[in-house]
Amino acid sequence: MDKKNITTELDQLHSKILECKSNPYLKDLDTEKQYLQNKIGLEDFFKDKKKVQEVYARMSVIDKYVYSLNNIIADIEDSLELCEMVEDDDEMTLNDLSNSVLDLKNRVDEFVVKLLLRGDYDNLNCIVEINAGAGGQDAQEWVGVLYRMYKLYCSKQGWSVIELDSSVVETGGYKGVSFLVRGDFVYGYLKAEKGVHRLVRISPFDSSGRRHTSFASVEIMPEITNDEQIEIRQDEIRIDTYRSSGAGGQHVNKTDSAVRITHLPTNIVVSCQNERSQIQNKEMAFKMLRSKLVEKKERELLEKSKDIKGELKKIEWGSQIRSYVFAPYTMVKDHRTNFENADVESVIDGNIHDFVLDYLKKSQV
Repeated sequence: MDKKNITTELDQLHSKILECKSNPYLKDLDTEKQYLQNKIGLEDFFKDKKKVQEVYARMSVIDKYVYSLNNIIADIEDSLELCEMVEDDDEMTLNDLSNSVLDLKNRVDEFVVKLLLRGDYDNLNCIVEINAGAGGQDAQEWVGVLYRMYKLYCSKQGWSVIELDSSVVETGGYKGVSFLVRGDFVYGYLKAEKGVHRLVRISPFDSSGRRHTSFASVEIMPEITNDEQIEIRQDEIRIDTYRSSGAGGQHVNKTDSAVRITHLPTNIVVSCQNERSQIQNKEMAFKMLRSKLVEKKERELLEKSKDIKGELKKIEWGSQIRSYVFAPYTMVKDHRTNFENADVESVIDGNIHDFVLDYLKKSQV
């Protein structure tokens, strides 16, 4: 890319990001920040520690938008300044600027999508559950493949993954696995993955080498830490303890440290066994239950809403959202957006961000 083209690209990116700056949502955030700063200045503000935490947590979310926006603007302007000074025959600097243009384009596109993450829970961590569906051993192995795919994706995004519970089978797959993902706007991004994922391949468990179809369901829930957001009554739950079977140190397989909680009105069951003590497992299990109850409430509200239009805006447990085909051809296709990628191996190696972004963009239409 020559100097003229680089300058043109940078000018276009500069215009695009400045348009973002005038986005009504950012203006609303700026107004909200002023309101919160005024609250902090009140004489009795620090008397309520819980409110203090909530205000500062919200301020942190707002600042992430502002910080990202200002950083991108500054980097584009720095590149434009450098481009003005560079000579036409300085190939090394022009190559560096060309690479910067690609990086800045990705950052601008990412920020545009981030402006869509304005849901009540989008900025939270999330809990992911993957369970085997129809397909026997293939489905159980498919859970393991999806688990690995999400761990690789989260690593690429700079998010951390903590396994909470798993049910491993002898063949090496899973009946189910649950894990916590921590990072910025994790729920906002990963909610795009909720639904049933379909695998089509030549089964390694079929001696005749026939093609098999199997399924795994992925559930995405925001990690709810505020107890007031939903009520859990003690007379509506049953708590069971049992011996852990997974990793977790010297206490595993020696004490009944694993915890299972059943919410009797909804029959929702959660379990956690990977923390070091029964108290820690119980605390995490309650977080999981609270998250599931919030997700259930949100789904019911969404289904009742008359403003929801089109399949993209529905969140339906059991809806087949994506197919991963290894035979007779290779293709990963999202059935909600029609987004496709023929490089199946790359996708299961964690390169699913294009699918996530495409869903988030099109689900707002």
